[in-house]
Amino acid sequence: MAGTGLRMHALFLLLGLSQICTADHHHHVSVYTVTSYSVTMQWPAYPGASHYRVQATPQLNPGHSTAFSTFNGNMAVGGLNTLSANTVYTMQVDAMDDELNVLSTIGTKEALTAPEVPEITLAYSKQSSSITMEFNNVTGATGYILRAMSDVDDFFEETAVNESPGTIQGLDPFTDYTLSVMSVNAGGRSQPSYNYELRTVVTAPQLTTISETNSTINASWPPVEHAAFYSLYIFQTPSTNNLTTYITNQTSFTFDGLSPGTYYCIKATASDQDGRAGDHNRTCQITRPPTPKPVEVLLAIGQIRVPAVRVYFGSSKGADTYFVESSTGQNCTPHQSLSLNYCIISPLVCGQNLSVMVTAANTAGPSVPSAEEDFQTYPCPPERIWVEEPWPASCRVAFSLSPMADFYMVFVKRDDGIEMNCNTTGAPCPFTCTCGFTYFSTVFAHNPSGSSPWGAVANYTTIPCCPENVTVQLVSTETLEIEWVPVRGADLYETRAEQTEGVIHCNDTSPVCALSDLSCNTWYSVVVTPCSELRGCNVSCQPQQHETAPCTPQIHNLTQASESSITVHYTTPNRPSTNYSVSAVGRMDTHHCHSQSASCELTQLPCGAVFEVVAVASNAVGPSLPSFSVPLETGPCCPSNLSVMQVTQAMSNVTWGPSLGARSYMTALTAPRGHAQCHTMSTHCLMGCLTCGTNYSVNMEAISSTGHVSNCSYSGFSASACCPTHVKLHRMSNHSMRVSWRSSAPPHQNYTVAVSGAGSNHTCTQAPSRRYCDVQNVTVYTCGDVYTVAVAPVNSDGSVVSFCPQRIYAVSCSGNSVGMAIYRGRVSTG
Repeated sequence: MAGTGLRMHALFLLLGLSQICTADHHHHVSVYTVTSYSVTMQWPAYPGASHYRVQATPQLNPGHSTAFSTFNGNMAVGGLNTLSANTVYTMQVDAMDDELNVLSTIGTKEALTAPEVPEITLAYSKQSSSITMEFNNVTGATGYILRAMSDVDDFFEETAVNESPGTIQGLDPFTDYTLSVMSVNAGGRSQPSYNYELRTVVTAPQLTTISETNSTINASWPPVEHAAFYSLYIFQTPSTNNLTTYITNQTSFTFDGLSPGTYYCIKATASDQDGRAGDHNRTCQITRPPTPKPVEVLLAIGQIRVPAVRVYFGSSKGADTYFVESSTGQNCTPHQSLSLNYCIISPLVCGQNLSVMVTAANTAGPSVPSAEEDFQTYPCPPERIWVEEPWPASCRVAFSLSPMADFYMVFVKRDDGIEMNCNTTGAPCPFTCTCGFTYFSTVFAHNPSGSSPWGAVANYTTIPCCPENVTVQLVSTETLEIEWVPVRGADLYETRAEQTEGVIHCNDTSPVCALSDLSCNTWYSVVVTPCSELRGCNVSCQPQQHETAPCTPQIHNLTQASESSITVHYTTPNRPSTNYSVSAVGRMDTHHCHSQSASCELTQLPCGAVFEVVAVASNAVGPSLPSFSVPLETGPCCPSNLSVMQVTQAMSNVTWGPSLGARSYMTALTAPRGHAQCHTMSTHCLMGCLTCGTNYSVNMEAISSTGHVSNCSYSGFSASACCPTHVKLHRMSNHSMRVSWRSSAPPHQNYTVAVSGAGSNHTCTQAPSRRYCDVQNVTVYTCGDVYTVAVAPVNSDGSVVSFCPQRIYAVSCSGNSVGMAIYRGRVSTG
């Protein structure tokens, strides 16, 4: 402080010199200093002046006597000290010679004297760094200068104030000071007042406070120099009610019985040995918050993505924050609101018994932790999960048990999206497992805290399903084609055909397989076995029994059974129940026969045809391959419309229609009395050497180009009766003629007689068993008449034999034979 006073003096002198320099350069005269009763002027030297005179005339009372003073010529500064306070004067400076004659007026200047000197009425120190002075106010003062001086380090300090009281700052604690006050106006300052001696008070204790519990505050401070005792005041904020005072000579103090979480302000002062209280120091401290109550722990099920526990707790008064910590060292940052405080501890570890404590805290420190809230975490998932299939389509999920689990939820999801689940306390969980699917099984353990997290997933793939709708078709006699609907889970299909002598199989990824090179007429056990890379093959698929086609028979002989039937003989390499079919395939038609024996008869075969004969064995499975074909040619057809026309008594013309398959014909007329035949390629044949009146059998052999002969029989042919012989014409009486003849024919043979001539025609029929016939009513019978007489046998059908010769008779006109019918010869009938 003393150093500060010296600096102020230096500044004042510097300002004074600065004013002198300023006056010297800018004015002729200037006011150097003023006080309440004096004005000091400054002027420049005037040439030749040996004396200077300074005069002061009050402006408000010009008639008042003028005060003046003279100074020798060496002076440049001078003033008057008998002036009135707070008065405006006109100051004039004259230069004078030795005779005190005025050489010149150097200049005039207005000057205001300072106000009256005030008096300190009271001074006191309430702070260790300041003193407050009370003084009387003086007229004309626009302000006051407070001055404090101390012998300590030559301290000097001045402070400007506007009125009383005024305080001077920057003092040292517990230090003696000499005090004075000066009034100030526009002219300057007055003289200092009479000195006033006073000592500053001691400094305030520098408090340090802590709250070690929620009901106490500990205050401590370094010892204050010159302090005899300390006064402590404590109160709640913002209220200042219930102010309690404590006095101690120690440097620490504990306030107890306080409210938790409450702000308290403590004011402390130190007093010296005279009991003067020094500075006061105020500090505010909050007590620690109370323990949070109540505390509730709930598992955050389904609310967050990771396993967590939500801790709810009540608010603590005065708490700025809360600390939630588990027995495993996990903690969390609470979410605070007016009605709800909670905190989420995450992640949790499954299968643990944990406890949680909640601590409130503020700037004073933490509260007493809450009582431990115990809780059990959700159980851990089973370490091992596996699927068992004790029998087909019946599976069960087995798993290891988890500590702290009350029950288990087992979920099974099939790879097509179908889900199944079951609830169990630990026993394996059964489910229906269809073939050809993959099942994903997981197990969740449960207790009151919730469900375990995801654990292991057991993948189980069932064996592929046995194919349904398996069709076995015989695509050839020795090849089976097996088709089926693809099944789930199958990567490969193994198709097997088993019989006692061996196994035929094929492997393919497609749902079709052809098993070839099988034995004919054999039963095979056919089974389609689906296989997968994961589970291998399903060997439980049921086989189908299927028979291959019969073995092919071989024709070894054809025998003619009849004209239209052929017996086919063939091998029978199959079971007795096998059916055999023989087919004769021609250009125009096909003929069949069927049998279970080693031969079969083809009937109603057409004549004159060429066939390919094959034999086929068949059973319920199908037909065998056809045998090698054997050619078959039937005999030519017997000609139709065969007729025998007797041309002469000993010759007949045989005609017939064309015959299918025949190239030549051998025709024969056969009778006990003779035989006639002809061989021709035509459809007719003239045959002689026949005996009249004889019955002939008619036979023909139709012969093919390859020599096949068909024996054809026709209706018998009866040669007409023999023409009569010894035919004679006799004239009879009564205008009649008799025709007689001889015949070897039986007596019942009838004849017809025709006589023509003399312009008339006459016929007659003999009486039974007679060989003559009388022609009646012959009107003319004279010589020279010529008559033609024809006697012909009458066939049994009434027809008349036409080839018997006509005989010519003439009536004789001379000799003994006049009137006799004389034979003249015969007329050919051809």
